Amino acid sequence: MLSIKDLNKTYPNGTKALNNVNLEISKGMFGLLGPNGAGKSSLMRTIATLQLADSGSIEFNGLDVFKTPEELRKVLGYLPQDFGVYPKVSAEMMLNHIAKIKGIQNSSERKAYVADLLNKVNLYKFRKRNLGDYSGGMRQRFGIAQALIGNPKLIIVDEPTAGLDPLERNRFHNLLSELGEDAVVILSTHIVDDVVNLCTNMAVFNEGQVLVQGHPMELTNSLNGKVFRKSIHKEEIAEYEANYTVLSSYLRSGSLNINVFAESNPGEGFEVISNTLEDFYFYSINQMANQTV
Repeated sequence: MLSIKDLNKTYPNGTKALNNVNLEISKGMFGLLGPNGAGKSSLMRTIATLQLADSGSIEFNGLDVFKTPEELRKVLGYLPQDFGVYPKVSAEMMLNHIAKIKGIQNSSERKAYVADLLNKVNLYKFRKRNLGDYSGGMRQRFGIAQALIGNPKLIIVDEPTAGLDPLERNRFHNLLSELGEDAVVILSTHIVDDVVNLCTNMAVFNEGQVLVQGHPMELTNSLNGKVFRKSIHKEEIAEYEANYTVLSSYLRSGSLNINVFAESNPGEGFEVISNTLEDFYFYSINQMANQTV
């Protein structure tokens, strides 16, 4: 169990990255869903002991993370949003080095372990290639592999599917799903489908705050019968945004459509639709924006 209480962080430039964050995260896949710049990476870095909070606490299975960060690092796997590599070192050599640091001392055991990791992320046939020659997607898969060394009990992956093609994303989803059976896995992302496909618990996060936490399907169902769609002319969008709670606008077959939230059918050509987690996500962000106006 990961317990985060009253966490606050303000950077020297005055940016309040974390604003009284409270979360309880148990074993399994947890999705932290929010737009770019919401503060998700700041929260991930704080949990990973890469920066201190101004106030608040983090505990993992009874361990005080701020007081004994070195103990958390022993059971932590972390894939940051941006990470560097040694360009003249092969993936196999780098993973072997990290595995040795993580305590796998037997060379034959370590070799088999690294080979298994490379197979899991579909990099085995490129194991001898230098990391500097990897594509963006391959480098991301290498980052995933290094995060899994040592069978960590807390795994943090920050925007992990960025740069992955659909086939790679599906493979990564399957891998994360397996890991969630034995560990706390936090998936920080702005991609709604990643949360829908993987997570049994989630939170919507924006401007350093937890807006809501719950099961993705339960949150989605809370808007049942309250999301309506209408096809409009492009020049009408400002008028609709002024008069309705517009959740999203998108093109379909060349026509502009809008999804709006309303307690009952607004009429005027609107039709009720089967809402999705994306609608709930936009609804949560919209509610926060209205509260700060």
